Amino acid sequence: MELFGITGTEYIGYLASLMVLLSFTMKDVKKLRLVNMTGCILFIIYGFLMPTLRIGLPIIIANAAILVVNLYYLFFKKN
Repeated sequence: MELFGITGTEYIGYLASLMVLLSFTMKDVKKLRLVNMTGCILFIIYGFLMPTLRIGLPIIIANAAILVVNLYYLFFKKN
């Protein structure tokens, strides 16, 4: 599926980038982590949609690690 010459996979990548960028504007750490986690999940999906796993694997690994860190600080680390 293409819209304006951009594939659905590319739209997911752009949306993921936007979510990560948006998370850096948050003052509330909980909101920051939730928005960043959304971006990470979208990037993981994007990585799996890449033409080959060789291209997508670094994206998947990095964002899965960031997702785990966000989950840890959001749900397990008590201040």
